[in-house]
Amino acid sequence: MESVLAAAQRRADETLRLLRRWVEQDSFSGDVVSVNAMGALLEQVFALPELAMERRRGDGVGDHRFWKTPAWDGAGQGRVLLVGHHDTVFPPGTFTGWREDGDKVRGPGVLDMKGGLAIIHCALASLSECGRLAGLPIGVVCVGDEEIGSSDSRELTEEVARGAGCALVFEAGRAEDAIITRRKGTGGIVVKVTGKAAHAGNYHADGVNAIWALAQFVDAAQRRTDYDRGLTVNVGTIAGGTSRNTVPASAECGIDFRFVRADDGHALVAALDKIAREIAATTGAKFELVGGVRRPPLERTDASYALYERYAAAARASGLGAGESPMLGGGSDGNNIAALGVPVIDGLGPRGFGFHTPDEYIEPASVAMRVEALLRFLLA
Repeated sequence: MESVLAAAQRRADETLRLLRRWVEQDSFSGDVVSVNAMGALLEQVFALPELAMERRRGDGVGDHRFWKTPAWDGAGQGRVLLVGHHDTVFPPGTFTGWREDGDKVRGPGVLDMKGGLAIIHCALASLSECGRLAGLPIGVVCVGDEEIGSSDSRELTEEVARGAGCALVFEAGRAEDAIITRRKGTGGIVVKVTGKAAHAGNYHADGVNAIWALAQFVDAAQRRTDYDRGLTVNVGTIAGGTSRNTVPASAECGIDFRFVRADDGHALVAALDKIAREIAATTGAKFELVGGVRRPPLERTDASYALYERYAAAARASGLGAGESPMLGGGSDGNNIAALGVPVIDGLGPRGFGFHTPDEYIEPASVAMRVEALLRFLLA
């Protein structure tokens, strides 16, 4: 243990230099070339002798990668899967560069989640240096589309996660190093309404007002929010019509919904479909609903709580906080993995704040502490 921890300490400065290079490489989810350039940088440093790599080509998104040690195959529930992504939310030119600001470092993806990838790399490189990596059944999955829902990479993530003993997700660290055991499920629906155009003055009665039909739907959808159940429905975008004096023939809206219980997410989708059919019957408008549940909830189980306790012990020994995070509204790839029955904990990246904003930063001193916590967990 001590020799591996010492190796990680020697790599501390190198790890931050590596992280800086990654942050300076744009990797906006919608820019496949940039995401793949970031993926190529990862391939260079994860080319450790003990790691075999599979690259899965993305369909309209950046490529995804999976690394594994020799001990991974055949280890079954002894496998430990480390989970990350290398895309970010920032279009090129909107937030760039690396800036050191006292005890903070700012930059796109420094927290979400290139800092987490740096922690994984430092830990595995330290194990490799000390001859301890090959015998540990470790896999690393890193995808290029997490920030846009992981629809393309989900198949790979579930394939490598199925049957693993646990998964550790290195998304942004939280205040006081709280460990995430629960996240809401997420969903999204685009509602398209088709009516019938008519002159608003002369032939109003002949028209079918798509905006009015959609307005009824929006009101009914919003009313499905139930804070006591942790279910929220948010109509975030709306558009329709062509001119003030024309009965609008089309309208659409975009809906985001979050839920604590998996059944509530599917029940909401069914309820919205029923609402649309009822309004269509009374107005004559036609409804099309596209979308549904995107990520199931990350629900805390006895097994995931036991995993939390094991990691928390390693975190405390490394000088970190180890409290349990309250329920979070945002999802991650950990949600999909947990739905397979694999115990998952999340938020194991560096301490910081402001992800998805131009104020995104980490506390660089926390990187080495997180590396130590991961090493203590793996070697225990």
